[in-house]
Amino acid sequence: MQMFAAMLEEVRRIPKGKVATYGDVATSSGYPGCARQVVWALRAGKGVPWHRVLGAKGHIRLPGEAGLEQMLLLRMEGVEIRGKRVELARFGHNFPLSP
Repeated sequence: MQMFAAMLEEVRRIPKGKVATYGDVATSSGYPGCARQVVWALRAGKGVPWHRVLGAKGHIRLPGEAGLEQMLLLRMEGVEIRGKRVELARFGHNFPLSP
């Protein structure tokens, strides 16, 4: 499976009301250290819940309207946001280990 396809598949596994960091997605997809590539994959991907992926420590990294849209979508799913940060201990998704 290509890197981007694997990353997008992991993003699709994040349930409503949960979030993951770019680094978590990279590691879970088998590409640890490739958080930046997750950003590229999300830009290229269609029909994935991109809004559930955040920067390190739960920070919303998108500027302007994209960041506002991300906050709105997350709040609609019940995710609480303080400032531009989500509490990962409460809303973070733990990816199951692959066999």
